[in-house]
Amino acid sequence: MTVRWGVVGTGGIARRFAEAMAVVDGGSIVAVASRTAEAADAYAERFEVARRHVGIEALAADGGVDVVYVATPNHRHRPDTLLLLEAGHPVLCEKPLALDAREAAAMVGAARDRGLFLMEAVWSRFLPAYRSLGEVLKEGTIGEVRMVEASFGFAAPVMPGHRLFDPAQGGGSLLDVGIYPLQLCSLVLGPPDRVTAGAHVGETGVDEQLAAVLHHPGGALGIVSSAITTNLRNDARIVGERGVIEFPPFMHCPDHLLVHGPTGTTRIEAAWEGDGLRFQIEEVHRCLAEGVGESTVMPLDESLRLSATMDGIRRLVGVRFPSVVEPSA
Repeated sequence: MTVRWGVVGTGGIARRFAEAMAVVDGGSIVAVASRTAEAADAYAERFEVARRHVGIEALAADGGVDVVYVATPNHRHRPDTLLLLEAGHPVLCEKPLALDAREAAAMVGAARDRGLFLMEAVWSRFLPAYRSLGEVLKEGTIGEVRMVEASFGFAAPVMPGHRLFDPAQGGGSLLDVGIYPLQLCSLVLGPPDRVTAGAHVGETGVDEQLAAVLHHPGGALGIVSSAITTNLRNDARIVGERGVIEFPPFMHCPDHLLVHGPTGTTRIEAAWEGDGLRFQIEEVHRCLAEGVGESTVMPLDESLRLSATMDGIRRLVGVRFPSVVEPSA
């Protein structure tokens, strides 16, 4: 059976999602919702989507969809996802799952209470390179991991009001691209037991560039950096006691890995055809077919841990989102 998708939002990531869907078997986008009829119509015409809705409420009431992809700005993830879950729709929500851990917990709780599927769209986790990483680590080629170093940053002009630079929309480098180095550290080392961080907070109130050191039980370290006004290396290294695994740029979607071990260097090819978002779509299809409420590759508890880590970093660097009520000291 074909999985019938609804899409909320018509921006760049929603367009990429449609391009990825074109190379996935067993799925199609049948409905789209946007704030304006013009945007919904344009998306529907471009990607041959049958139904277009103005507003998420109309899509939530559409009984002809099996699952919905939420591709709205960060600050809309919680309310949009909760509305869809309350209407009985499984949801794939674009990263970050929420602005903070409290919002994420509310979303996860709503999905679990209703027995509905929910997943954060951290597409890196499903790519061939990340699957190969798990195999290399399991084989123990580089020995015990001592350090993970990863960066992701680009140089954009400061644009007040743009989602990247607007605290009200959950802007800043941490939630937009910093989550990629963080999720790699979490994948390899698990959750940290303490964090230190520093950032340059720009005139609009968001972290324009940021660096954090994550200390993990046993002494392993994660060193991560992110930026939206500075070009970084955008690579990653996993350093073990007997070797190193290198991720070339871009570390969130590499087409190969280099494994430097005791007997030499091995290149692991990990290229793919089509848009890399296809692999997370296939994972959603698998989960729906098996009737499970979450992915084992990107489980909901992992999303909660990432949200909590980002909360701690934001507090350390002094970034505040207007809609988020910070916990009292």
